[in-house]
Amino acid sequence: MTNVAYISEVTSEQQSYADKSQLKTYYDARNRIIWLLMKGAPRPAFTLELLNEITSQIKTIKQEMAESGGEKYDFLVLGSDIEGVFNLGGDLDLFSQHIRNGDRDGLLSYAKLSIDLVYQNLVHFGEDMTSISLIQGDALGGGFEAAFSANVVVAERGTRCGLPEVLFNMFPGMGAFSMLSRKIGFAEAEKMIMSGSVHSAEKLYEMGLVDILAEKGEGEVAIYRYIKSTQRSKNAYRSMQKVKDICNQVSYEELMGIGRVWADAALKLSEKDLRMMERLVRRQNQRV
Repeated sequence: MTNVAYISEVTSEQQSYADKSQLKTYYDARNRIIWLLMKGAPRPAFTLELLNEITSQIKTIKQEMAESGGEKYDFLVLGSDIEGVFNLGGDLDLFSQHIRNGDRDGLLSYAKLSIDLVYQNLVHFGEDMTSISLIQGDALGGGFEAAFSANVVVAERGTRCGLPEVLFNMFPGMGAFSMLSRKIGFAEAEKMIMSGSVHSAEKLYEMGLVDILAEKGEGEVAIYRYIKSTQRSKNAYRSMQKVKDICNQVSYEELMGIGRVWADAALKLSEKDLRMMERLVRRQNQRV
């Protein structure tokens, strides 16, 4: 859970808040950071309402960047307002309904919203910004994909991240393989996805997937330290970001192609697979 009190202390009077149903936003004007903190009702997952609110916020950010000549924001931080949870992934209850109804269009519509978030995070919203994820609790499935699509991943010790979709005979369809294969190679990415294992932040840091490993409760401190370090060589950091964009490019078309495979695979799930999915929904509900 992100410590807004600490952020307030750091930024003094230059701050503003806005609350939505599923999203708390916080603007640190001094450091030019926009914080997006996800809430947990009705469950700490990517519901349609949460995805729509994030999409709307990203549109607002892009508009404000255009109006300010690209000066308003340097960083976007995606975090959580839920104790012990970053995000537990896709809305499995909605998936189950679409699958039982044979609704491929519904599945594709959800996939597109999710992929839009991942892609915007990967390309830092098409702006001269840096996207940062702050993992202070479990990041599973789509929560993993959202977190690890950021340009900089900050995770606190003791947090857990993984891709459990194989437990109900599916795969993560919103960008996991595209991102992982470019960082750890095809074979390791496939092994990680097909194992369904949950990994510690420490392990993912060793693998090069977590960029900054923070002590428990010090994720915000680590982010401000990172941001301060970039100010000394701002041109170099921004130039290196552009180099990484070129060398590790993930296209929107690639992500949507995988999303279509995901939707078709979902419609092939058995009754046994759906019962397992629905058990996981109950577990998600218990984490609110």
